[in-house]
Amino acid sequence: MDFIGLDRLILDALAEDLGTGDITTQSCIPEDAVSSGTFRAKQDGVFCGMEVLTRVFRLVDEKVTVTPLVKDGDEVKKGDGIADITGPSRSVLYGERVALNLVQHMSGVATATRRAVNAVEGTGAIIVDTRKMTPGLRVLEKYAVKAGGGNNHRFNLADGVLIKDNHIVAAGGIAQAISAVRRNAPHTLRVEIEAETVDQVRQSLDAGADIIMLDNMTNEMMAECVRLIGGRAITEASGNMGERDLRAVAETGINYISIGALTHSVTALDISLKFSK
Repeated sequence: MDFIGLDRLILDALAEDLGTGDITTQSCIPEDAVSSGTFRAKQDGVFCGMEVLTRVFRLVDEKVTVTPLVKDGDEVKKGDGIADITGPSRSVLYGERVALNLVQHMSGVATATRRAVNAVEGTGAIIVDTRKMTPGLRVLEKYAVKAGGGNNHRFNLADGVLIKDNHIVAAGGIAQAISAVRRNAPHTLRVEIEAETVDQVRQSLDAGADIIMLDNMTNEMMAECVRLIGGRAITEASGNMGERDLRAVAETGINYISIGALTHSVTALDISLKFSK
C-alpha cells in the first residue's frame, strides 16, 4: 500500500477528529499514564486493515506498539482478538476512533466481498468492484475487495475504456463510439461497452468490443447474450447485483459480476478496543 497516500489520508482523518485537542482525554488522563488493550471482533466477518491500524498509531505516537493477532483476509469470529496495543494512554485514545472507523469499514467491504465470492464458488465467475466508492477512500476499499477474495475493476477513468449509455448517445451510436475510441485511445487498452439489449450486444460484437457489460438484464436474457457472444468477447454482468441471486447470475455463463454494493452501501464490521483493567 502507498505509504505517502495512506499517511495523508490518515493525517487528514486525525485532524478532522481531534480538532484543537481531545478535551476529555487531556482533562482526565495523566500525561504519563500507560495503557494496554486488545482490539476484538464483536461479530463474525473477514478482517482487513492491519497496516492501516498500525499506521494510525505510528503517526499519532511512535511509542505506541500494535501487535497483530490476525492478518488481512482472515475470517474472525465474535470475540476473537485482532491486535494488542500498548502505549501512552492519551495517544492510544487520540487514534482509537480513526483507526476503528477505517478498519471497520475495510473489514465490512472484505466481508461483503467474501460472501459474494463464496456465492459463486465453482462457477468460474469472478466478483469485481466498481467506481461507486467513498471519495478519498478508494485505495482502501479496493484493497479490501482484494482481501475478501474479489478482483478490482479499473481504479480510475484513465485505467481503461468503458463506454456507457451516455457515451453512446453523445457519440452518436455504438459503432461510432467504439470507432472513435480505437482512433484515439492507446491500443494497449481493452474496450468495454455497456449493452442493455440483445440488439446492442450484436452491434457491440460487430464493432469489435473486447468486453461487453450486460446491464440490468434478466438471467434469461444474460444467458441468451452469453450464447450469442460465444467467447468472442469477455462478458460482465452489472446493475443492482447486490440485490440479485449471484449464484443464478453466475450460472448464465458470465465471466465477471461487478457489484457496486461491495463498497457504496456496505455495513461496517463491528470491532472494539477495550483496555485491560
